[in-house]
Amino acid sequence: MNDPHVGHHGHKPHLAVTTLAALGIVFGDIGTSPLYAFRECFSGSHGAHPTAGNLVGAASLIVWSLVMVVTVKYLLIILRLDNKGEGGVLALSTLIRGALRSLGGKDPRKILLLGLAGASLIYADGMLTPAISVLSAVEGLSVSAPALSHWTVPLAVVLLVLLFYIQRFGTGLVGKLFGPVIMIWFITLAALGIRALMVHPEVIWAISPFEGISFLCREWKHAFPLLSAVFLAVTGGESLYADIGHFGTKPIRVAWFTV
Repeated sequence: MNDPHVGHHGHKPHLAVTTLAALGIVFGDIGTSPLYAFRECFSGSHGAHPTAGNLVGAASLIVWSLVMVVTVKYLLIILRLDNKGEGGVLALSTLIRGALRSLGGKDPRKILLLGLAGASLIYADGMLTPAISVLSAVEGLSVSAPALSHWTVPLAVVLLVLLFYIQRFGTGLVGKLFGPVIMIWFITLAALGIRALMVHPEVIWAISPFEGISFLCREWKHAFPLLSAVFLAVTGGESLYADIGHFGTKPIRVAWFTV
């Protein structure tokens, strides 16, 4: 597999360095999901009632969505299906078309159309997710500083322009800049989670899938809106497969299972 991170002298960077870069680029989307995914389960006319049992149930759905979609689907299965070291929906559709040709398939072009449709969804996600993530973060600042409430949208626009401007310098620089930032972010989430467990130890029951199932049964009238809100927690999981051409599968797996 051709690794773009191999230097001119054929030396590969240390696994820790590559893992940190992958953390900044690949896991930024998943890492910012707590900003809005959990909140959406209880907001709006279709949101659930924010009782103690429902809070644990929503957390259980998010935990097991991450386990089943990210860990099982992507890390254990999809990452094995690389196309000469490259990943992504178009690489996967090319693999399927090649397999159909070898099996005597009649019209593999339909698979290409499905691949293009999947790519269009990824483009749409790339347009919507940064705006939602940055706007949610800035809205959080307005809670502690109400004077910033009128500057929420302008601040979000400035941050988005800055973020997209930095990306023009390539994934190497982005990984060096955002790798430590995302690491600090995950450490902060862990610290806040441990503190919350010490105050409310009953939240540990969120590791049980039955809590999530019970939550859906109690709120069966809002089951589909709730699942759509929970699905926000796994948006960005496709980046794990799309970016294996940049980092390889090992740094991505190490980053997920260690952080």
